Amino acid sequence: MPFTFTFRPRIAAALRGYDRDRFVRDLGAGATVGIVALPLAMAFAIASGLKPEAGLWTAILAGLLISLLGGSNVQIGGPAGAFIVVVYGIVERYGVANLLIVTAGAGVLLFAMGLLRLGRLVRYVPVSIVIGFTNGIALLIAASQIKDWLGLDIDKMPADFFAQLRTIAAHIGSFNPYAFGLGTACFIGLLIWPRLWSARSPMQRALDLPGLKRASEVGARIPGPVVALVTLTALASLLQLPVETIGSRFGSIPGGLPPFQLPEFSWETVKLLFSPMLTIAALGAIESLLCARVADQVSNLPRHDPNQELMAQGVANFVVPFFGGMPATGTIARTVTNVRAGGTTPVAGIAHAVTLALIVLLAAPLALQVPLSVLAGILFFVAWNMGEWREFAHLRRYANDYRLKLLGTFALTVVFDLTVAVQVGLLAACLLFIQKMGALFSVERTGDGTGELRYSLYGSLFFGATAKIDPILDAVENGPDQPQVVLDALHLVHLDTSGLDTLRQLHKAVVQRGGTLRLENLHEQPRELIEQAGFSQELGVA
Repeated sequence: MPFTFTFRPRIAAALRGYDRDRFVRDLGAGATVGIVALPLAMAFAIASGLKPEAGLWTAILAGLLISLLGGSNVQIGGPAGAFIVVVYGIVERYGVANLLIVTAGAGVLLFAMGLLRLGRLVRYVPVSIVIGFTNGIALLIAASQIKDWLGLDIDKMPADFFAQLRTIAAHIGSFNPYAFGLGTACFIGLLIWPRLWSARSPMQRALDLPGLKRASEVGARIPGPVVALVTLTALASLLQLPVETIGSRFGSIPGGLPPFQLPEFSWETVKLLFSPMLTIAALGAIESLLCARVADQVSNLPRHDPNQELMAQGVANFVVPFFGGMPATGTIARTVTNVRAGGTTPVAGIAHAVTLALIVLLAAPLALQVPLSVLAGILFFVAWNMGEWREFAHLRRYANDYRLKLLGTFALTVVFDLTVAVQVGLLAACLLFIQKMGALFSVERTGDGTGELRYSLYGSLFFGATAKIDPILDAVENGPDQPQVVLDALHLVHLDTSGLDTLRQLHKAVVQRGGTLRLENLHEQPRELIEQAGFSQELGVA
């Protein structure tokens, strides 16, 4: 089948039959998500070792491009918590300028993955590996925020997990109780806020009156991070608490569009940075397509196009570095917020980007008063929701190979980095899969007449199962002369070249003993391989 280039953004199909009612719903959902994105975008950038505006403009530009060009009706793109640890490590090791090259290169890889229709391959990553590195990243995010949560006086945090713990322990004497109080209040408040508006909460029952129902509905729609950001910032400012803020650390947030800039580029640098590029691309692909699948499950809208989504992610990640941005992908929290707020088309994602841009352009100075400990509390909450912690308690229910992949990937993510964890995890998954498939192949002795050795083959004879043929070889080499060997392939469903080579070795041993080898009841795939390789002529089969 010839290769054809297809580039069909979902927005074209989604706008067919578009009406005013859907526009109003999309506009409201987009405004809600834009407000939610404000504290998250700043928090992700700061935790990654970048300035807050890097996260804000990434959310705006990448969010706009992913909604315009993507393959999902409701996916919201922007900076994500999953990138924090990776980006911080790249900034520490290679610098911000090279992060821009890494991000643009990852964009090219993502676009190529979509162009080559590799979007569905992400589904082949075992869920145990995804849970392992997701929980590892969540732990690393939480560890990276301890400094600001405790208000410690540390100039620069190392990227390594254990080095971070040592640094925190060495500076614990600079503990700031005010910062600790704000961060803790933020985290607890975010845990409690959704429960306040649940049907069973005392507050909801108290507001279940005709005149108060409207207030209840409005309160339930206000995002928790926004409430925490506004109330705790106001409290810290009113009481003049001695805590570090965005303004005291970064000076200011530019209120205008960031200038276009070209990073210094060379092929030598690209080759040096290929490994982190691959990490960003792989993580972006997994995160965005997992997010799109979640969106499909929580909405009744058409299913996403994974290849179009990857191409949109590629374009966004290629463009944002030229405006000082950071890696972007689909974000589950903002996407689910979009669906629950009534978003139905990519117009909601565009409205989210416009809303955030207006906030940045018109109210950037207000963000300077935000305490960093409050952002740390928000990121603690993100890490808490990001990790699937119950899986650790349920490990005893699963097989040993599942436990090995999950715990191994988790440990490698924490101790080394995500690249090593995913590579080793996938290698372990492949080896365990080969072992399991090899165990499914079996050879059964079914009869032995005068000089005849008859065996039945079951399963797939591939490179991981060829050792199962050894008993037949032993029987031929240690048995009587002129053996008549019959292999019944009625239950042989697959044969690869390694399996074919093993049958050739068996045939050679049989011929050396003056006997014959016969294959019976071959299915289509094994027969085609045997005929194409010329083995049927060697066996004397017409």
